Amino acid sequence: MELFKKIRILSLEQATVLPYLTYRLAMDGMEIIRLEHPKYGDPNRFIGDNVLGEARMNTYYLTINAGKKALTINLAEPDGQKMFRSLIEVLDIDIFATNQLPRNYKKLGIDYDTLKLIKPDIIWLGVTGFGPDSNEGAYDPILQARSGLMEVTGEADGPPMVMGIPLPDMGTSEHAYGLLMKALYQREVTGEGAHIDLAMFESSLSWLTVPISMAASYGKTVSRRGNTHEFFSPVSVYESKDGFIYIAAGNDRQWQSIVSQEMFQSLDQPAYEKNEGRIKDVTNLNKAINAITRNYSTEELIDLFRSITVPISKINLIEDVIEDPLVKEKLLHSKDPVSGTKITLAPSPYLTPLLEKNNRQLTFPPRFGEHNSKIYGQIGYTDEMLAELKEKGIV
Repeated sequence: MELFKKIRILSLEQATVLPYLTYRLAMDGMEIIRLEHPKYGDPNRFIGDNVLGEARMNTYYLTINAGKKALTINLAEPDGQKMFRSLIEVLDIDIFATNQLPRNYKKLGIDYDTLKLIKPDIIWLGVTGFGPDSNEGAYDPILQARSGLMEVTGEADGPPMVMGIPLPDMGTSEHAYGLLMKALYQREVTGEGAHIDLAMFESSLSWLTVPISMAASYGKTVSRRGNTHEFFSPVSVYESKDGFIYIAAGNDRQWQSIVSQEMFQSLDQPAYEKNEGRIKDVTNLNKAINAITRNYSTEELIDLFRSITVPISKINLIEDVIEDPLVKEKLLHSKDPVSGTKITLAPSPYLTPLLEKNNRQLTFPPRFGEHNSKIYGQIGYTDEMLAELKEKGIV
């Protein structure tokens, strides 16, 4: 894993899909240099509260950009493209990534063929909404709508709903993470780089394993069903005296364990003995269970179900999640060296050597063009030259 310290990534990124990917890679210890237009920058910098009291450092941006460096560059200008090519060559960039529309690749001088001439073993990643032949813009909810993710989200008798997290964005980031790791391994073995085109639409579709297979193979329509499960019962949200719980009985043995308890004995009926019978009458069964659980506290229900080894959980608020013993010690942190502001970040999927070494601390999300002087200085640009280029709108 220490080898990742030597991997340098140049990412022309904005919004969520690429910033989340490079955030994950930063946790591995890779050097991430994000590129932004000197006038417009990443729109996400303007979203959320301005907790630092300075431009382009709003809360939404801060969540997934720790651990990176930031440059501004205008790739629409020849001078900007010249600087970009120098970055690729002089800094020996391993991976270039972009979520620009494909029609802009050649115009900006960032297409794979151009970069391969500069660095033959470069790994090139282009993330698009619908593939390299489409220039259709794609925001996460649009992909949720078109891929069918919204059709399977929501109450059975209600409208389709957007998911609580941006799965097309972050799911694509995870797929890209795997593809880049394979490409790095391939380069290590063969010396060859890679050209990767990844469509968010295809990534989104890949999560619909059961719905697509059921519909295409067996003509079975799978749609939204609220909190219940298509194939198992009882699996749903139920009320308690002081909140909500989720119970998931995955087999008939677990059901027998439930109805063996005095409070649920009225549901020990032949029609419910097998999962098939419970599914057929799932609405009435859930109402009956709910009528029982609402008489007990969340703690009482959790203690009971855990004692009979039937999966159960309190439905936590995010504030509860943060205080969970399994979460609290795994949260990531970042401190602004300028203002002293501290931010708490969601945990990594695993503890990387970098996070372990740094006590789960990442460098603060970079300010707009924060590393212009330092990084451009490495490729021969003085502060005076950069000031002149700034006047011209190049950086």
